[in-house]
Order: sequence, then C-alpha cells, then structure tokens
Amino acid sequence: MMNPDILENIRNVAIAGPYGSGKTSLLESLLFVTGTTTRKGTIKDGNTVSDYSPEAKERQMSVEVSAASTVYQDIQFTFLDCPGSIEFAQEAYNAMVGCGSAVVVCEADTAKVLTLAPLFKFLDDWEIPHVVFINKMERAKSEFTDVLNALKSVSTRPLVPQQYPIYQDQELIGYIDLVTEQAYQYHPHSPADRIPFPGDLRDEEHTARQEMLETLANFDDHLLEELMEEIEPPQAEILEDLKQELSADLIVPVFFGVAEQDYGVRPLLDSLFKESPTPSVTAARRDFEPKNQTETVVQVLKTYFTQQGGRLSLIRIWQGSLKDGDTLNGVRIGGLYRMLGQPLQSASVGEIVAVGRLEGIQTGDTVTNGKSLNPLPKADLLEPVYCLAITAENRKDEVKLSSAMGKLQEEDPSLSWEQNTDTQEILLWGQGEIHLQVALDRLRRKYNLPMTTRLPQIPYKETIRQSTKIHARYKHQTGGHGAFGDVHLEIQPLERGNGFQFHEKIVGGAIPKQYIPGVEMGVREYLAHGPLGFPVVDIDVTLTDGSYHNVDSSEQAFKQAARIAMTEGMPKCQPLLLEPIVAVWVSVPSEFTSRALQLVSSHRGQILGYEGRSDWKGWDQINVLLPQAEMQNFIVELRSLTLGVGTFTWHYDHLQEVPEKLTHTVLASTNNNRS
Repeated sequence: MMNPDILENIRNVAIAGPYGSGKTSLLESLLFVTGTTTRKGTIKDGNTVSDYSPEAKERQMSVEVSAASTVYQDIQFTFLDCPGSIEFAQEAYNAMVGCGSAVVVCEADTAKVLTLAPLFKFLDDWEIPHVVFINKMERAKSEFTDVLNALKSVSTRPLVPQQYPIYQDQELIGYIDLVTEQAYQYHPHSPADRIPFPGDLRDEEHTARQEMLETLANFDDHLLEELMEEIEPPQAEILEDLKQELSADLIVPVFFGVAEQDYGVRPLLDSLFKESPTPSVTAARRDFEPKNQTETVVQVLKTYFTQQGGRLSLIRIWQGSLKDGDTLNGVRIGGLYRMLGQPLQSASVGEIVAVGRLEGIQTGDTVTNGKSLNPLPKADLLEPVYCLAITAENRKDEVKLSSAMGKLQEEDPSLSWEQNTDTQEILLWGQGEIHLQVALDRLRRKYNLPMTTRLPQIPYKETIRQSTKIHARYKHQTGGHGAFGDVHLEIQPLERGNGFQFHEKIVGGAIPKQYIPGVEMGVREYLAHGPLGFPVVDIDVTLTDGSYHNVDSSEQAFKQAARIAMTEGMPKCQPLLLEPIVAVWVSVPSEFTSRALQLVSSHRGQILGYEGRSDWKGWDQINVLLPQAEMQNFIVELRSLTLGVGTFTWHYDHLQEVPEKLTHTVLASTNNNRS
C-alpha cells in the first residue's frame, strides 16, 4: 500500500518549454536557491548541472532529459530538465508521463508563444498539471498582458496569473502577489524584499486579481457566492482552490521572472511546494490500479548508456519500494541512485531515481518484482520525418553498427534505422538534422564508429510504354558439351501497381518444361537493372516459342538466352522513369496554412485538400501527394516557415512517371555517380 506520509513529501516536476526559453537556467536557479549547489553554472561556460554531455555542450542546448533532486521546505523535489527543440520532443514526452506536474518556461514575446502549442497539447491530453513561468522578463519584447492573451490562445486550460509585475523606468524591479496583495522588490541572487504597495498600480492589480478569483470561481460555487456578495475570500481558501484546481489540471497558474538573476524563482518554488500535486494524486489521475497491492511497480522514463557505468535507467516508482539488488521482471538491478550521482540503499513509492543494469527493459516499459502487471500508458512514438544514408568510415566497423544502433535506439526511441532493399543503403531516421547529428556524434564518441553521411538515394523504378517481340539465342561451344538456348519473348506493359508477371505458351515441346524456370530466372535477374539503370516494374513477359538441343541445352543456357532477349528487347519498349509518391498529412497553425500550401506547390506536390485539425484549436491539416524526391529537406523548410512547430506524417502511396525534363537530370546525375 502507498504510504501517504511519504507521498506528501515528494514532488516530481518536469521543466519544459521551447528551445532558448531558459529551462536549464531555471533549473540552475532552483538548485541554487534551495542550497543544493553553491555556484550556478551557465550554458555559455558549459558547466550546468543538466547539460553535461559533450553533444549538449557543443550545441549549447539540451539534447536529452536530465534529472536533479533537491530539498525545499522538507519536500523532496526531483526536476526533469526536458529538451526544448522539437527534434528532441520524444525525450520530453517520455519523461513527462512520470511527473506529477510541469513548469512550462517561455519568453515574454508574443511572436514566440505559438511554439508552446504542441507542448500545451501534450500536457492537456495527458492531464498533467502545469504552471507557466515567463522567463527573461528583463528583455521583454511584449507587454505582460499581451503575453498573457497570446498564451491563452494556445492553451485549452484557463490561465491564472498569480503575480503582477512592477516596473520602474521600464525596468522590472518586482511583483505583486495577487493572493496576498503584497508587493516585493527583486534583488539579484537573494530573496525579494517586501515593499509598500505601489499606489499607481492599484487599479491594474485589482483588475488582475478579480480575473484570477473569477476564474477560480468557475470551479468553486462557494467562492462564486462570495464574489457575488462582494465578500473578500480568505487567503487560505484561495490557496486551497489553486491547489485543488491545479492538481485536477483545470487551470494554469502563471508566474514570471529572470532565472539568471533568480528573480521570481522563489515564488515559483513556493507555488510548487504548496500547490503542485503529490505522487498519490498523480497515480489516481493515471487510473493506476495494480493487480497486487504488495508488489513494486516502476516505469522507465529514460535510458542512458554511460561510458563509465554502462546502462542506467531513470525510473518512476508507482508502487512499493526498491532496494539495491532487487529484481524487476527477472532482472537484478545493479545500483540505485538519486540523480546528481548520490548512491541510495533504497527508494520509496513516488520517487524518480536511477537504477543500473536493467538489461532488456526499454524506455516506457512498466516492470514489477511480482507476476501480475497492468502496463502503464506511455507516450506515443513520434514518426520519423528526416533521413540520412550512413556508411562506416572503416568498412571493418560495419559488424559493430547493429549493436551500437540498438543502444542508441534504447536511449532515444524516436531514432530508427534500416537497410533499404532498393538502394542497398543504411538509412538513419529521426526528427531532424540536429537530431541525427547528435546520434552520429554519439556513435563516434561512445562506440568509436565514425560515419560518413549523405542524402539517401531515391528508389526510382522504371517501366515501359509499348510492347515488343524479341528472339534471342545463346550458343556457346568450348569443347565437349556446349550451351544452347533459344527463346521468343513477348514484352508488354502492365497497369501501374501490377508488378511483374511471367507466362509461357509453349506447345508441342518446343522447349522442355525443365528449362522454362531458367527463362523466368533470366528475365527476373535482368529486371533488377533495366535500360535506364533502375529496377523494372509493371511488366508482363511471355515465353511464346523457342528451340533446344538434345545435348547442349540446359536451364542455365535458357537463363542466358532470356537475359539476352531482355537486353535487346527492353530498349525498344520506350522505357520511362517512375518515382515514388508519398501521401503526406501536413499539420500547421492556421496562420501558416497559406505558406505551407505554397511550400507544397513549390515541391511538385498535389494538394488534395485541407481542414481544421481534429482536437487542435487553431490548426489545419493539409492532405497532399508529394514526390519522395522532394521530401528530403521538406521538414526543414516547413519548420522554418512555422516557427518550428509544423510537422507531418506520411506513407508510400504509388509510383508515378517522372516529368521528362526531370528525367534527364536524374539519369545524368545517376550516370555521374556510377562513373
């Protein structure tokens, strides 16, 4: 059973937000003001607690989830710093499903608010309580009220500001707490001081506070009655409403500050301490109902492979407790740690900790020390949108690639790779160019596997326009038995999508039946490389006649005769080049729909229509057919047009004739590459 006393003293909080909003700086400040660290690191200096990997330091951005724990007001806080780039969204989503709440960090810039839409949608879909921290207020590009209105446009939950800013000569110097109606002045790296209430802000503060109370009253009839009767509600009642409604994911409290100066960080921390839900509330929201109340149940939020300690799994304990050496799903764990490297002897229900050597258990998996298990829901896997062909710099290293790629995928499930059967290339798939470059850096650094990369080849095919009849003979004499095969073939085009068909109409034993499979084999081998140099599809070949020699004929001889016939006959059939066409569903905010339509048209796309995206307020989905050759940088261009939030899903649809002008370009490029 869950111990309520333990659960009351634990908070698990994700820190999420767009790239550049200052999440890592906020975590540094949270650890500093709670006394866990005595000196704050900076992204520029590469010495922050969370962005410790070489890949993160080199790019000065978070590229994976990192965790840090601290204690504040006797509460054990574990913060998960989530990457902000959309290319690493899978990392953030996998981690947030194990958290009780989230802090959404953004900038005071209305032009950037739209970048929060996918994050808000994920949090709302999972009903994860969240607060907003408007960071970098010292360089605000928009008025506070304008930012609030913009945030409201991308959130399905009502926003509830708990503070109002105080400016002096356009410089942020403090805030008014809308619950207590007390004013405070900021001091760098120190707690704010209480100051007299600024009289010139009385009207603005009163309006903001009334909006806060009216929003809360939408969920509390008693508070609504008090407001209607003009009774001032007690502060304790307001705080209780904030706590209950945040825990139920009904509202989104809003705070602001400057994380680099620690402005506003303590009020945010106080809110998380007083208002954010405990692990038991989170478990109830997840409808977590274990089959056996005595068993330990955990979920893996993130998998790491460290060069020093090997496999490390970040887990959330949903039920029971763990000790070093316990067994989960038959696997004995080797080490138990609080993040920041603190070894533990045991961990309790509700905690997020790391365990070593949890072999064979994947990110998102639910595991137990017992036999009964109801798997917890996990974040959906994002579909890949960008691809590179990779080759080991040292051919001898190719045997190590499969094992190394398997570990990369365990660390980052949104990566995938395949051996393409059409082009014979190894393809690495992911969420964007930076995403794949980080993966390649890890291959080189962790596994000593440097790779060369290029854009993947397009799996062009070819077919024919017209029919022909061809006669070919293979005759070879080298002493002793010779080789003889003689065939008459009829080559015909098929409708698109019918592949390859082979028939025979031999009568009177013109060719013995045992030699006919050799003819089909010769035809099939030829079709791997047609007259244009690509695999041939949508073609019918019929063996109509031939002759044989009693001594010199063989299946192999007829195979050679068939290849000769195809080599001579196919160029006479007006071969044409085919390219793969993919069906694409492009999702963009409605204000960018016209730009996306223009982008599709510029990539030879066929627009089938567009409509509002289901369950996405203010978004459209465009259905298009697009040549695969035009997809290689499509996601890069789409994101550049949509503040980074546009995306798509796709699948192969059909083959289509390449325009004649483009055919010459493709063939010239292919011939140059082969030479």
